[in-house]
Parts: sequence; C-alpha cells; structure tokens
Amino acid sequence: MAAVAKLVTRLARTQSTVLVTGETGTGKELIARALHEQSDRHLGPFVAINCGAMPETILESELFGHTRGAFTGAETARDGLFVEASGGTIFLDEVGEMPITMQVKLLRALDTRTVRPIGKARETGFDVRVVAATNRDLEAAVEGKTFRQDLLFRLNVIRVELPPLRERGRADIALLARHFSRRMISPEAMEVLGAYPWPGNVRELRNAIEHAMTLCRGDEITPDDLPPRIRVVQSPKPANDLVSMDEVERRHVLHVLDAVAGNKSLAVRILGWNRKTLYRRLARWSVK
Repeated sequence: MAAVAKLVTRLARTQSTVLVTGETGTGKELIARALHEQSDRHLGPFVAINCGAMPETILESELFGHTRGAFTGAETARDGLFVEASGGTIFLDEVGEMPITMQVKLLRALDTRTVRPIGKARETGFDVRVVAATNRDLEAAVEGKTFRQDLLFRLNVIRVELPPLRERGRADIALLARHFSRRMISPEAMEVLGAYPWPGNVRELRNAIEHAMTLCRGDEITPDDLPPRIRVVQSPKPANDLVSMDEVERRHVLHVLDAVAGNKSLAVRILGWNRKTLYRRLARWSVK
C-alpha cells in the first residue's frame, strides 16, 4: 500500500485517465478521492456514480443529461454529471457493470470530450479528469464479449491495483483498525483481527470496529466486543499433524498440478520453477 500511495501522488500531478481495480471493499473510491484532492483540480467538484446501480436509460440521463420532456418524468432539463464535474473529477465506479450499448456512448464521450443530452440535437463540451473502478477482470470480460476492448484501452491508461486486505499483512490490519477506532484495542483483540481473512476487505474491517466501539463498555476494545464471526478462533492443529517442509512442498505442488488439470507448463510458471526441477521433485516423491 505504500507503493500504491506513492503511485497516487505521482498520478495526481497528471491528467491521465486512471483505472482502479480491486475486490469490493478495498477502498477504490478512497483512491479516486485521493487522486482528486492531491491534483490541480482539487478546488473543482468530485462527482461519483455507480454505473451498475441503475438501468441504462437512467444511467445515460445521469451521465449526459436531458432536456425537458425528453422522456416521461423529465419535467425540467438538467446537465449530466460529466458537465457538472467540469473543472474537477468524475469517478465511474463499477464501470465493468455498464451495459454494452452504453459503453459505446461512453467511449464516444471520452474520445470527443463532449456529451449529447437526451432530447438535444447539439453536443456540450466538458473538462473532467476521469477515474474508473471495477472489481471485475475486464480482460476476461472483453474475451467474454461483455466489455468493449476499445473502451478498456481508453480507460486503462494507468492502472492502480488494490490488494485485498488478507494479502496486506497484519501490520496493515492493525494500522487500519487503529485509524477506525476511537478507543484502544487490546493485544488479544488485535490478534483476533489479524487472524480473520476479511472477505469484505477494508469496508468489513471498518464495520467490525464500529460494532466493537458500540458494544465496548470500557476504554479498550476486547475480543468479546468484536462481531461473533470474527472472534471465532480456530483451534491449533495437534502436534501429530505437523509435517516436514518437504511434505509441505509435496502437498503444495500436487495441489497446483490438480488446480491446473496437470498442465505442467502452467504449473512451473505458478511455482517459479523450470520443468527439470518439477520432474526431479515428482520423481523423488514417486509421483507419476
């Protein structure tokens, strides 16, 4: 995350379009706001929209605007978010969920830096910095024909990848927990927080700390204050289940081979070995 922070600081000085990727709850909007607040556009508006949370017609109206009477319910004209964000930053969250026909219109808007409000014959220019985010694998979506490759090229000028919380280590978890808490956190509670896999990432951690602060009766958060799903600690494995490093390696190699359906070329890339090393290990373990 220190590397991510340095990258954000560098990118904030540019006008480049940025694509932020990562699992749900990893803090993609926080990165977008940091890019805006550290940029020359920080005095302008920061406008965010969830592209997967509304039907296509409403999304088009929200982004590009509409004239009065353009459709049922359009009692007044309004500028779209691209125009409203002029001078600032627009954040297109969950852009991977955007309908394919809407992707065509977005691509044109980004290429021409203009939008055409629904019901209007003339186009309107805008001046915004675009930051998009997704929790989807957009390259896979391109292969699956659910996301346009040309739009991916347009959005993926610079990519910021956010690692899930489970890969960021206990030090990051402790740092974030203290940031979210207004109370001390006991070493026992911190141990529980560090052992939990955090499938909901930073958002789940923040909610867990808020839960703990609500229940905490003293000045220090203890394991009993944490949500039940988090404070369930697995019992240590019995000593007779402990194995040698060679056995650990054997099990891991067999797991990788099973996961790639025996594809040795792919397996050696994952393991960081060459084929000779793999064959020597398999021969030593008498694995055909």
